[in-house]
Amino acid sequence: QVQVEESGGGLVQAGDSVMLSCVVSGRRTFDKYAMGWFRQVPGKEREERECVATINYSGDTAYYTDSVKGRFTISRDNAKNTVYLQMNNLKPEDTAVYYCGVSPFGGTTTDVYVDYWGQGTQVTVSS
Repeated sequence: QVQVEESGGGLVQAGDSVMLSCVVSGRRTFDKYAMGWFRQVPGKEREERECVATINYSGDTAYYTDSVKGRFTISRDNAKNTVYLQMNNLKPEDTAVYYCGVSPFGGTTTDVYVDYWGQGTQVTVSS
């Protein structure tokens, strides 16, 4: 079993910055698997979660959806079993529940297959 726990969300104003963290524990060696951050807005189903950013097992390759390029940065600290999402210059359209996902694969592209999800953390950006 693998446990995934996000933190760091909240209510912020447009232009603010927020860092999300995701700690992974359990029966998976963290530094062998890719990770992803996803977001889900009201009215969308789980299968419609948008992949915001992905990072490969070693942290040297990352991908971003176009709407966040230049504003968001995904990183990981394999010694701490933690992946981060630094979000700068936030916009109201970034409002969503953000989920962290663990992939059973080491590599990644603009999306990543996830088999373990966190419970999500709400980010609300007011204008």
